[in-house]
Parts: sequence; structure tokens; C-alpha cells
Amino acid sequence: MQAAITDVDPFDLPDWLGTHDVVWRADQGLRTGHLVRGRLKADSDEALEIACDLLAVDEAYPEPVVDDAGRLRVHQAWRHGQVVIGEIDSRLVLAVPGTRFGPDLVLEALGRLARAVGAHADRYAALLRLGA
Repeated sequence: MQAAITDVDPFDLPDWLGTHDVVWRADQGLRTGHLVRGRLKADSDEALEIACDLLAVDEAYPEPVVDDAGRLRVHQAWRHGQVVIGEIDSRLVLAVPGTRFGPDLVLEALGRLARAVGAHADRYAALLRLGA
């Protein structure tokens, strides 16, 4: 089933994403495929946390991850140095071109999120899991 990404305005996200040091923590290994579940958490406050998944939109087997219009939007945003910030099933998602994730793509997506919320990329970090 194709996912429908509902756009989220970066200004509607919690303020702490732009004012605190933030860590994205993978709940699953990067080798799980085109969707890696995770969470954004303020490094200094345990109470500040939001679910945030990474979605690679170019996976097409056994069926496309998103529709053609969604893929096009993600690729256009990426080409212009942005990331599509959206929501799927009440979870925040960062949608990027590709079929799977490696450390470089994760860091690039987080850096683009940081810029979108007015933070410097140096304030963001990632805790990755390598397994499936």
C-alpha cells in the first residue's frame, strides 16, 4: 500500500527542535529497508521527544512506497537542499530520495531538518543501529 505523506510545516514542529541539542535515535537498524523508525529527543531533557521516521521514497518492489507525485516532490525538495517533512500514520517522517539508508544519508536528512527549523546542523546528532 502506498503511503500518503501529509506535509508538515517546520514552524508547526515543537520549538525545542530549533533551540536544543537534538539526537535522532534509530529504533531499528538501518538495514531494515526503506523505512527506519526512530525518535528525535532533546539531549538535555528526557521529556522532550517526538517520533520521527526516515522514509526512502524510491523503493518500488513489491509496490511503490509513495505515488509518483510524492516521489517528484521529494526529489525536487532534495535537489534544492531541502527535505520533505511530513506525517504518515500520526508519525513525523523525513522523506528522502533513495531506496535505503546509510549513515551519510541519515546525517544529510537531519542536517536539512535542522536548517528547516532554524537550528544549526552542529546541534543535531544521530544514534544509529546497524542491524536488520
